Amino acid sequence: MRLTRTYTIEGKVQGVSYRYYCREKALSLGLSGYVKNLPDGSVFIEATGEKDALDALRIWCLVGPDRAIVEDIQTKELPLKEFANFTIEK
Repeated sequence: MRLTRTYTIEGKVQGVSYRYYCREKALSLGLSGYVKNLPDGSVFIEATGEKDALDALRIWCLVGPDRAIVEDIQTKELPLKEFANFTIEK
């Protein structure tokens, strides 16, 4: 079953290549959507894919890349939204 979820990741998640590695992970899981930095220092992801793949992305987000320090993650389900690929937004 395909779903769309958002993830907001808080902590030291900007300036550590979080978006780049998130995109790589999402693509490896067959997800589409985007990742972007938010002005408050958090990272926001909107992703569509199979439930297991979205769950795996959330698990990855809890750790992130080597230099990241994840303090919290908020997850929200949305109505299904299709994306052409997975991108990094500015």
